[in-house]
Amino acid sequence: MSWLSFQQRALAAGITVATAESCTGGLISAALTDNAGSSKVYERGFVTYSNAAKREMLGVRQDALDAHGAVSEPVARQMAEGARERSGATLAISVTGIAGPGGSEHKPEGRVCFGLATPTGTYTETVDFGPLGRDGVRRATVAHALTLLQAAVGP
Repeated sequence: MSWLSFQQRALAAGITVATAESCTGGLISAALTDNAGSSKVYERGFVTYSNAAKREMLGVRQDALDAHGAVSEPVARQMAEGARERSGATLAISVTGIAGPGGSEHKPEGRVCFGLATPTGTYTETVDFGPLGRDGVRRATVAHALTLLQAAVGP
């Protein structure tokens, strides 16, 4: 299914989308605005690369950052929920991860946590894309985020 098809279905259903991005640095927003007419579906994006930005722009709690680190499902959840609350969008997708190079034994390169806030709740998941290199991890993250959004809108 193409993003244009998603955009048309979302528009017909009155669904709007917001993004909260860390490791992708705005690439999901760029993908969502590639098609003409995207402004009818895409509400806004938050690029929150630093922990301070996550706290200030999205309301991520410091205790979550301290307990779990920025690359965690609790933080991805708070990012998505904060983006949805602050934007008024129907859906908000968030990503926070280790694009590379680097990482650690506990949080390896290629690990990305996703959050999807909807009117009925928030879904989170962690995907280990592996050491695809910085560009590869970021591209895989964008593709997976778009897949999550498409699934949320339905067929």
